[in-house]
Parts: sequence; structure tokens; C-alpha cells
Amino acid sequence: MTEETILVTGGTGFIGSHTTVELQEAGYEVVIVDNLSNSDESVLDGIERITGRRPKFYKSDCNDLEAMRRVYEENPHIAGVIHFAASKAVGESVEKPLLYYHNNIVSLINQLTLMTEYGTRGIVFSSSCTVYGQPEKLPVNESAPFMPATSPYGNTKQIDEEILRDTIHSGVPFKAISLRYFNPIGAHPTAYIGEEPRGIPANLIPYITQAAAGIRKELTVFGDDYPTPDGTCIRDYIHVVDLAKAHVAAIDRMLHQDGESYEYYNIGTGKGESVLELITAFERATGVKVPYKIGPRREGDIVAVWADPKKANDLLGWQAQSTIEDSLRSAWKWQEQVLKRDQK
Repeated sequence: MTEETILVTGGTGFIGSHTTVELQEAGYEVVIVDNLSNSDESVLDGIERITGRRPKFYKSDCNDLEAMRRVYEENPHIAGVIHFAASKAVGESVEKPLLYYHNNIVSLINQLTLMTEYGTRGIVFSSSCTVYGQPEKLPVNESAPFMPATSPYGNTKQIDEEILRDTIHSGVPFKAISLRYFNPIGAHPTAYIGEEPRGIPANLIPYITQAAAGIRKELTVFGDDYPTPDGTCIRDYIHVVDLAKAHVAAIDRMLHQDGESYEYYNIGTGKGESVLELITAFERATGVKVPYKIGPRREGDIVAVWADPKKANDLLGWQAQSTIEDSLRSAWKWQEQVLKRDQK
């Protein structure tokens, strides 16, 4: 049992909150920094209900170096950082590239600057399979080259990984691991936390559950003329709790094992599902119909990508456990919980 402290930026967000739960259950102390731009402070209540412990919380912006310095000053024993805080919608990044370059790059530079000053031992970076662009070969493994990014969001992840690589190469006294996630979905089995974006969802699953619940009129499927079996985009959908556990495995490796100073891993299931297959799987798993229509393609979308997760399986000792139906049932259970809460 460890009592090391981990700083989680973006910790009230979808992946950050689930990772906080898994870190606490593994015995880590957690300090969260989040500006609540796409989440709500009530998420802390859900975390506390699950684990019995409320993480320390700072409402601060990771782009504000002095605000972040206060966090490091007041928590001098931070052993590691998990850096989630970022803008993350592909479509929005095409419309607002400067916002994405500012948020997603400055926030990382601030963490690396302060980690060097305060003796933090490592950072796990929230990267993405978008770094591969449209891979030439599927499933994609970590030796695949970065292809030209199809969106500013994807480009920020490529740039951030290059910043990490260069920083580690310069001889800083800490390690870094980039986790290239595929598509996280689902919710904690308790339904005390889940994915609740502000406004219109940018991710597919909350849009599916909101359409199924009648909150949205229908789901728009962006394009059915892609070169895939049913014409819709293919992704590797991973249960968010499995993804959260990969972060704990990465922290353990970075702080307690003798790995390389910079490592990067694909975090996915190794299976691809199309958008239409996902809708069918949701209806099968829950018995609830999803109203949808076919719309035009969305700029920035990759045609098909799914992971070869063998490296993470072997070196992190981590593997995705949940089925797609498990993930979709948990997402629907969470949506039902939100509906009940909002009707009170």
C-alpha cells in the first residue's frame, strides 16, 4: 500500500474522474486541478461515494503558471502527474485551432516546467490514437509513424509527444509515459460518475444515450460513404474503467519499475467497431432504440483505426477486460441515473 501523491489535471472530467477512483483504490493520494470548463465540481461527490475519500481539489486553469505553482507549493510531495487537462473535440478544433494550440500545449509546458522545479518523478500524458493520423496498416502498433494530423486536436497531441520526447532527452530528472488512447466509453459500474459533457456532446456515446433517452431528437451519423464494410467510421471503443486502470499501471511502472525514461503505449481493446455496429450493439445490450439519421462527413475524422495493444499487455501487465456490451450497458445505466437526478 502506497501513500504517494499524484496530481491529476482535468481530474473532474470523464477519464480523469474514473482514473482518480482507480488511483485512490490502489492506495494513492490524489490532488485534482480542473477549471471545470467541461465538467462539474459535483463529480467529487461521486468519487467520494465510490472510494470513501474526497480528493483535494483546486479550481484552477493549467495554462496559468502561477496558479499551478501554488498547487505544487502547497503539495510538496507530488510524486507523479497525470495530465488530462486539454480541449478534446476534433470538430471544434477545426473551427478554433488557436484555442486548441494554446490550451493543449501551454498546459503541458507548465507542468514540465514545475515538475523540474519541484522534483516530481514522472508524468503520464493523455495522448491519443489521433497521433497516427490515418494509419497505413491496421491494427496500428507503436512503431507506426506519425502521419499528418487530420485535425488541430490531433496535431496538438503529436506536438505534445514531441515536447515530452525532447524534454526527456534533455536530461530532466523525471520520466514520462504517453498513453495513446483509442475511444473511451461507458461509466463506473456504480453509475456515481460517468460522461456528462456540457452542452451538445462531441463524443458519440453520450450522444447515443441522450438520443435514446429522448433528450436529443436523433443522432447524426457523420457519413456512410467511407471505405469500410458499412460505410461508417471504425474505432476501438474501450471501457473507461479499463482505461483508468491503464493509468494506474503506467504510474506504477514509472515510479516503481526500471523502464525507459520515455515510453509510449497504445491503450485499446484490439477490436474495431463501426458507428452503425455500435448503435446495433447498444440496442442489443439495453433493449432501447436509438433514433438516428445519416449526415455529411465531419471534417477531421479518420476513416478507421484500432489498436494493437500487445506492448501495454506485455510491459504494463494491463489488458482491457470489458466487452462492448458491458461498456454500453454501463453508459445507459449512467444516463438513466442522470435523468433521475435531473427530474428531482
